[in-house]
Amino acid sequence: MEKVITSTNYQDILSAPGLVVIDFWATWCGPCRILSPTVDELAVEYEGRATVAKCNVDDCEEVAAQFGVRNIPTLVFVKNGTVVDRTVGVLPKRDIAAKIEQYL
Repeated sequence: MEKVITSTNYQDILSAPGLVVIDFWATWCGPCRILSPTVDELAVEYEGRATVAKCNVDDCEEVAAQFGVRNIPTLVFVKNGTVVDRTVGVLPKRDIAAKIEQYL
């Protein structure tokens, strides 16, 4: 299950060992709503191997700014505290899973 990033817990989530995938999204964003079920499925499939988290850019503007998120949906891949990759827009599940596998 994915975690929800807030302005108070994001450092704890980012300090998780291994890979953290952050989905930056907003409720008003159509493409975000399309991508959301895929992210939910991947969170379940990779539970215990990767941390999947969602960050609502309207609720956590400072976190989005810290990661340089200018367009949504954006997925940011963080490994051991370092950003290693990012995607922007809606991607097929297999493409996102391939990126996760690449960094595990």
